[in-house]
Amino acid sequence: MDWLTLANEVVNGKELNEEEALSILNSDDDELLSLLQGAFTIRKHYYGKKVKLNMIINTKSGLCPENCGYCSQSSISTAPIEKYRMMDRESILAGAERAYNLKVGTYCIVASGRGPSEKELDTVVSAVKDIKEHYGLKVCACLGLLKPNQASRLKEAGVDRYNHNINTSKEHHESITTSHTYDNRVETIEAVKASGISPCSGVIIGMRETKKDVVNMAYSLKVLDADSIPVNFLHAIDGTPLEGTDDLDPRYCLKVLALFRFINPTKEIRISGGREVNLRSLQPLGLYAANSIFVGDYLTTKGQESTSDHEMLKDLGFEVEFDFEENEALTV
Repeated sequence: MDWLTLANEVVNGKELNEEEALSILNSDDDELLSLLQGAFTIRKHYYGKKVKLNMIINTKSGLCPENCGYCSQSSISTAPIEKYRMMDRESILAGAERAYNLKVGTYCIVASGRGPSEKELDTVVSAVKDIKEHYGLKVCACLGLLKPNQASRLKEAGVDRYNHNINTSKEHHESITTSHTYDNRVETIEAVKASGISPCSGVIIGMRETKKDVVNMAYSLKVLDADSIPVNFLHAIDGTPLEGTDDLDPRYCLKVLALFRFINPTKEIRISGGREVNLRSLQPLGLYAANSIFVGDYLTTKGQESTSDHEMLKDLGFEVEFDFEENEALTV
């Protein structure tokens, strides 16, 4: 396959068919650099050499009634994680200050659970209003399944983006969780879109899915029109049903990132959880396909030091794109 020619066709409006999409995941490792050159051609056309930085605050840990097989916070997990109820507004604001000082554009307020209680929602709404007033950060919320009226309240408070991942393909969903359906997740994304909040939805790669499942995920997110697509790579945690799963290698992870760029050329593709343990020394190459990363720690696992991420971007010659209200971009 001539990946550069295919990339230029995508820039000019071509949509990949399933055979072409699968050929990306099945490509020989010797083609990896030319595949990434194609992905970078698309990425550069829409995003130049800018990189968006995102940071998570885990405002509520554990205590979740769901049975998601990948998650250390689920009801069926025996992983020894810290468990606590919803943080207060002051603690969420303190995290926002740290994000602001690290030049992180998007601050992600995350809470475990099936969905937010009214009290929890009140806390988030209050915190978001103060964050907007004092720091001007772009705010993403991730609070589980959402009702339309709850989405409207978050929109009114100033939430810019709401994350609710599809996680896997519809066909593979019941192999990962049975306490909610794939359609439940889609309904939340649609409620978010209807409220006027930018939808963020992504996947977890490496949960014993097939390559066709991965392709279906990329197409599903295209149909859902998710503005931001986090691509997580499974960091299997002891005490979860997926404990010991190790199906990924760095080269395949790069092919997955390229696939998502080719199928969703105009969207923010974010390298998310598990990048450190799965991409390893090839992490910088991922940014030739993706244009966004998380910095700092994740929910219950550690991330790379933010200074190392900034050094990586500097070495690549990329720019940090700030999502503050003044929408500035500075070279790191």
